[in-house]
Amino acid sequence: MSPVKDKQFVQVIGQLRRLLPGVLLCIAITGAAILLQSAEERLFGQAYLEALVLAILIGVAVRTAWIPEPRFIPGIAFSAKFLLECAVVMLGASVSIATVLALGSFLLVGIASVVAMALGITFAISRAIRLPVRMAILIACGNSICGNSAIAAAAPAIGADGDEIAASISFTAVLGVVVVLTLPLLVPVLRLSLTQYGVLAGLTVYAVPQVLAATLPIGALSNQVGTIVKLVRVLMLGPVVLGLSLLARELRAERIGVRAGKSRLDWREAVPWFIIGFLIVLIVRSLGLVPQVALPPITHIAAVLTTIAMAALGLGVDIRVVAKSGPRVILAVTASLIVLGFISYALIRIAGIP
Repeated sequence: MSPVKDKQFVQVIGQLRRLLPGVLLCIAITGAAILLQSAEERLFGQAYLEALVLAILIGVAVRTAWIPEPRFIPGIAFSAKFLLECAVVMLGASVSIATVLALGSFLLVGIASVVAMALGITFAISRAIRLPVRMAILIACGNSICGNSAIAAAAPAIGADGDEIAASISFTAVLGVVVVLTLPLLVPVLRLSLTQYGVLAGLTVYAVPQVLAATLPIGALSNQVGTIVKLVRVLMLGPVVLGLSLLARELRAERIGVRAGKSRLDWREAVPWFIIGFLIVLIVRSLGLVPQVALPPITHIAAVLTTIAMAALGLGVDIRVVAKSGPRVILAVTASLIVLGFISYALIRIAGIP
């Protein structure tokens, strides 16, 4: 091995040693979160709080009781940023364009319109009750698209910090569980058919597993329709986060110390690498170049990386900031969910879904 390669090898090993303590700490918290989720599933038949949310809560608890030593900081920062960005790239494999087009153009446009209106209304509500801009964006993305995953994907695009992400995900997750438990009660009240309820669940419930929990008790048809509609909402994540990357450049620049007011646009700053990666993976999946057998492992790895990143973010959270924002976040999420429900029900009636 040449001297140059020897030096590079030593540098790589040194970097790995620098990152290892913090990364291992985040992995340990992730392991605890996964075990707690498994315990929920055994006790209650399903997980009301996902490992992703539990990882944040455990991380916050650890950070409250113990301030990580300096040797843990590089690995924690690496997990919170780079691993999260890698997870966003892998999310591109979660849905194909062909699946979306199968719904038909009218319903497809309707779903996109519901997402767009929900984004705007939720952001307006959040700002009206004086939530910070970044937190308002995170809550809007979470409520309108796909809950925790959308918040995690939008966070690096706008330069959100751990406190903002933790507050958005924690309170959104709790209310997401409430939606899953109460939504089936609307079937007799609104006299919804199986198809109509599937569309309503797909448009209002946050995560795909939660759609399953909300629709399976009603019927298989509701489950199938709800899952497809939900996947269309997930697909909206790409355009929305890409738009945030372009429109929220100043917000991101404030946090990363980049001078945003340049006369010439630098696309490396305007469009982060992980958004380009997300779109590439989405296109590759849509072209059928990703084997079906590879999709479950990709989805699982993305979920694990996201959970590790959430553990890292939890370790950097100031519990006082989260608690202070709590009532306003709950108000914003609740109001947004009510509005989203009304808009979704209106779409069902306007579209004449049987």
